[in-house]
Amino acid sequence: MQKIISLFQRNYDGDRLVRDEVTPGAEWVLNGEGIPTIKWDGTCCMIKNNEFYKRYDAKHGKVPPIGFIPAQEPDPITMHWPGWLKVGSDKEDKYHREAFSEQQYWEDGTYELCGPKVNGNKQKLTRHILIKHGDTVAGTVDLPIPKPITFDALKSFFAAIDGQAHKDIEGIVWHHPDGRMVKIKKKDFGYKW
Repeated sequence: MQKIISLFQRNYDGDRLVRDEVTPGAEWVLNGEGIPTIKWDGTCCMIKNNEFYKRYDAKHGKVPPIGFIPAQEPDPITMHWPGWLKVGSDKEDKYHREAFSEQQYWEDGTYELCGPKVNGNKQKLTRHILIKHGDTVAGTVDLPIPKPITFDALKSFFAAIDGQAHKDIEGIVWHHPDGRMVKIKKKDFGYKW
């Protein structure tokens, strides 16, 4: 899975927040295309032929380890090179294995590993689970997404949900029927997550 582009462009040389300028390739979201789902705060995984992989990001020109499967070319701006490593029997993969063992067979695709020992467990889960990316059953919670979708409308949306029922969402991911995805996060606008 390639890195998901942000809906708006980021100020890389300043505060690292987004600005009111659409990222090329994300215009379809503003046109009302795609299905918005909750962006889960976990760690990305991939299942292919019932083999389980964890995300690995070779940062700043670092040479990836043996077995690394690139998901894309290195990013020319950040120099991050995302890809996959097979989940092993190491202690660091314990929670990946715990979630994967919940089923005998998994559908190919990318997933988010979430649970008590992942990224502070902001969703307050009681066990480690895998949530398939784009799963509209697990991923949608009657989010009052503004229409039309604009920079100011989304900034106001994230400000308004702070302290409300949806305060525990990290952000939104739009899924286009052709497989493209675009994301935006609360912290992109300077709100705490």
